[in-house]
Amino acid sequence: MRDHPTGTSGRRKAAEAAGLDCATAFQKMALGCVAAIKAHHSSACAGDAEAVHQVRVAITRLRAAVSFFAPIVVDAEWRRLKQEIAWLNGPLGAARDIDVVVEHARRRQYRAWMQDMVGEQFDQRQMRDHRRLVRCLRSARTQRLVAAMAAWIRQGPWLPRYRRRKHAEALQSYCAGELDRWHERLVRKGKSLKSLGASRRHRLRIKAKRFRYMLEALTETVALWGRGKFHHLHRPAKRMQRALGDMRDLERFAGLASGSPQVENGKRGKKHPPGYRHRKEKLLGAAIAAHHDLKYARVR
Repeated sequence: MRDHPTGTSGRRKAAEAAGLDCATAFQKMALGCVAAIKAHHSSACAGDAEAVHQVRVAITRLRAAVSFFAPIVVDAEWRRLKQEIAWLNGPLGAARDIDVVVEHARRRQYRAWMQDMVGEQFDQRQMRDHRRLVRCLRSARTQRLVAAMAAWIRQGPWLPRYRRRKHAEALQSYCAGELDRWHERLVRKGKSLKSLGASRRHRLRIKAKRFRYMLEALTETVALWGRGKFHHLHRPAKRMQRALGDMRDLERFAGLASGSPQVENGKRGKKHPPGYRHRKEKLLGAAIAAHHDLKYARVR
């Protein structure tokens, strides 16, 4: 990846970014998220696991953008939309979680453990969760939500309020300040990563993911800085998010044993999948190393 945009296309993007204000930048990245939801909708309804994942990613990116520009865009309408997004995220999350677990179960080292602990019940749960998701995605409520999000982004109550401000902060200055604040918070929250419980690790992962997504949006969608500007921040944030995400998936996968018919009936068996402890320690070490690298990186 080049450090700076080059050629006619690069100069054009740089010129466009220089002319953006905070509201226009937010609209550009947020409408891109809505477009991604629409693009993957049909495939998600058809049971495509990757499409389900991409719909969730688009929603997370949208929520990250709203959080990043919160002083400008958050209003009563967004709070209503946020509740509707939470409703949709329920079946999306359940379907995605079961897909990840099934993906784990298909790995060679886990097949025997899965058969012993869970048996055949999992396929039925996967079908049930996907059917529930399809009903939600095809519902009029979801169609209204997607349309309402696009309308709010384009012309919500927040926009005229922003336009009335006489001295709006410059986009680059605002973004640099917010990235600095998000970076400091991420470093602070992760300083005791080794002793954090599952719920706090999950919240830290969400913060790392949103930080990563905003770095991507500001360089790719808005083209505010050169593409290499934030590599030193993006790489460790992405590594930390992925390590914590893989750990969460592994813990969820191992948790299948506690509710399995075999355990409930008093049958003996390995509670954790093969190599569980070693894999978990390795992932935690990777997350700690990524946090260390992030700690000594600087936004500006």
